Amino acid sequence: MSNVQLLDLKLPPKEGFDIESLRIYLKSYLKLSTDDEINIQLLRRSIDARSKNPIVNLKFELSVNQPLPAADLLQPTYGNVAHAKPVHIIGSGPAGLFAALRLIELGLKPVIFERGKNVRERRRDLAAINQKHIVNPESNYCFGEGGAGTYSDGKLYTRSHKRGNVDSVLATFYAHGAAPEIMVDTHPHIGTNKLPAIITAMRETILQCGGEVHFEKKLTAIQYNTSGIKTITLNGNEKVTTQAVILATGHSARDIYEILHQSDILIEFKPFALGVRIEHPQVLIDSIQYHQKERNPYLPAASYSMVHQAQGRGVYSFCMCPGGIIAPCATNTGEVVTNGWSPSKRNNPFANSGMVVEIKEEDTAAFAQHGALKGMYFQQSIEQLACKLAGNTQAAPAQRLTDFVSGKVSSHLPETSYQPGLKSISLDEVLPQAVSARLKESFQVFGQKMRGFYTEEAVLHAVESRTSTPVRIPRNHETLMHDQVKGLFPCGEGAGYAGGIVSAAIDGQRVAEMVKTFVI
Repeated sequence: MSNVQLLDLKLPPKEGFDIESLRIYLKSYLKLSTDDEINIQLLRRSIDARSKNPIVNLKFELSVNQPLPAADLLQPTYGNVAHAKPVHIIGSGPAGLFAALRLIELGLKPVIFERGKNVRERRRDLAAINQKHIVNPESNYCFGEGGAGTYSDGKLYTRSHKRGNVDSVLATFYAHGAAPEIMVDTHPHIGTNKLPAIITAMRETILQCGGEVHFEKKLTAIQYNTSGIKTITLNGNEKVTTQAVILATGHSARDIYEILHQSDILIEFKPFALGVRIEHPQVLIDSIQYHQKERNPYLPAASYSMVHQAQGRGVYSFCMCPGGIIAPCATNTGEVVTNGWSPSKRNNPFANSGMVVEIKEEDTAAFAQHGALKGMYFQQSIEQLACKLAGNTQAAPAQRLTDFVSGKVSSHLPETSYQPGLKSISLDEVLPQAVSARLKESFQVFGQKMRGFYTEEAVLHAVESRTSTPVRIPRNHETLMHDQVKGLFPCGEGAGYAGGIVSAAIDGQRVAEMVKTFVI
């Protein structure tokens, strides 16, 4: 019993999530003495809730009366790059931050320009949105240190099959303060309450290594010629000479797309999705998913994932937030946009999720005069209509799920996590008919898949419109550089090459590696 063992066990929730209970169980399972010391290194953990008694699949290394070897967590190594060749990064979201950290590993100096404020100062502007319905176009839930990722729940699940890249991203988060469980759980999660400190720690790493981070520096122009990018302009009058720019501005920086369009830098329409954010009592989702009236205290708040083909279009859940909060995510006055997040403990009384319908190019025909930006203007028009119908405030147009499907304005609405409040409106007035009809069909199908999901207790908040960018900035598949402008590297969600924190971070790392080959 002295050697390291690798075990795969199916366990009750208490043993699956409480390490001391697991040790007690293992002493009995392995017929050990009560005096034996068990050391455990968790490797993978997932929940199987298909039966009435959910189980936890646990994979771990175990040793008895001897220490385990240190886990290989792919910890990054950073040197000092204060005097190295600079690479300019626009945006400090996941793509920009991970590009910066990777550049340091590669011996280059990252210089980040962020239009918004640092995490601490940004909080005041978020409070103003929630409490006073005031939107600061430069500092909000989307713009500022950490980008939208800072206040987007911290879900680290990705469909990327490049496990090494995923582990590298998770290890970097862990090295900057994230809980070790993110290296283990199948659906890792940090929590919006934990992310600000982690993002701040990443900034400190960049600064300590000789990189630079500049806040309230907004990109306003790009100058280039046939030989490549020459300068960028910040805040309208500050010119910076550059050889390489990583453009990591996120999916909501509409003015960046305008700058590219006006500068004759090629951009393209990209399909996206639009719909609503639905909110249920978390206890209801728990009872449905865990098949129990009361959730086992060792199990996390339950989540769900839905997809349906309605009239030739995909309708699906997006960014599901158990124990979460719906937040106002407009980036300009005159818009209403909803999104969701959860704290680390996922212990709020509500569950929310985006429920969205695919938007294709033909849907945007009314905005054809805007060329590649037609999807963006279509998206914005829905957000502006939502704001107008809600009285030009940040209140969200809302309707009970069952009332929406039956075509009835809700006479009253239940309590919500959305702080700016709700306005009872027929969402048929807000959503395009093609979106509304498909949602109605899909909600009834989802109610059949999850008994209890289709209920008057569920409330729809409009609109969920920023699932992804409606614009793609094309780049070469091999060099990851814009074919037209040498030295311009579109990156992350804003460029159309990522769909979440981890995929954006991976894209940032990949782009940094390509920049290394370009500037040397």
